[in-house]
Amino acid sequence: MTYIIYYPNCLKHNTGNHPESAARLEAVYSHILNSGYEVVTPKKATLEQIGYNHTSKHIENVRHHCRMELSLDPDTPVCADSFEAALFAAGGAICAVDYAINDKSFAFALIRPPGHHALSDMSMGFCLFNNVAIAAQYAKKKYGLSRILILDWDVHHGNGTQASFYDDSEVLYFSTHHYPYYPGTGWIDEVGEGDANGYTVNVPLQTGCGDEEYIAAFAQVLVPIALQFKPQLILISAGFDAHAHDPLGGMNVSTAGFGILAGIVSDIAKTCGAQVAAILEGGYNPVALAESVEEVCNVFGNENTENNHRGIEKHARSEIPYRSINERIGEIMDVQKEYWTIEYPFFDC
Repeated sequence: MTYIIYYPNCLKHNTGNHPESAARLEAVYSHILNSGYEVVTPKKATLEQIGYNHTSKHIENVRHHCRMELSLDPDTPVCADSFEAALFAAGGAICAVDYAINDKSFAFALIRPPGHHALSDMSMGFCLFNNVAIAAQYAKKKYGLSRILILDWDVHHGNGTQASFYDDSEVLYFSTHHYPYYPGTGWIDEVGEGDANGYTVNVPLQTGCGDEEYIAAFAQVLVPIALQFKPQLILISAGFDAHAHDPLGGMNVSTAGFGILAGIVSDIAKTCGAQVAAILEGGYNPVALAESVEEVCNVFGNENTENNHRGIEKHARSEIPYRSINERIGEIMDVQKEYWTIEYPFFDC
């Protein structure tokens, strides 16, 4: 069973003439409405649950700005209903964790506002609260998990998520992102600190990267590290603004490419016995977003078919990556080899 976590209250977050608009969610929901997936209505996250990742001062600051309809930063407008929408967004991420763990099924939280830029004490980059970070903290507290992989394929670096777990060896944060690009973080030498050295893995990519580069990054960097980490739960910060048709991203990933990335994640999960939940982040072409979400859900919903479950090694060998990505992967491995037992190349592409 594949579950779609959705509640129309997230549409009430009115951002005006802004790329992160309600039209994004409406397009996805309309597209997948007849796909046969079970739609689940989440509860609002409690303030205690929001507090798993955010200071009480920040929570009250967001509430105040929403009540007064004052933008939280130049990129993050809000309205009177935005605070409640953000509680439902975080609640949707929590609900996805519950279904993934209890039902052992793939769950996709179709929510907004997005979250991966939100710091513990600051909203930024369209994000009020950090949904995926709250979900990970919830999974640790509720289910006692100690090995959670957060995989962020949004075109922007999830600086807020990285900061939340930078010194936490129970959470491995892996990010592919356009660099240099907003918010300007996520270079290869940002690896964590203290006992969590090596538990942050950044793959900064140059403008124009597409399926070949992303597949290579997943196969060569994510796979060997994830198989050593052995996650119990995989949370995907599922932004689709790296799509070739996205107006903001500057990348060239195809809809089918996102399906291949999902297939690699499915292979990791099956190998490690992990459950998987996805949480919507960016993606600003409504058609490309809707088709990509459906593609990912189809991969997890049909993971036993030959087309969608080809095995990790076959994914890695499916394309010959450009030399530039090989060089970048080599640079990352030179940094990460201090923390993980790995030979480069992991697969001979």
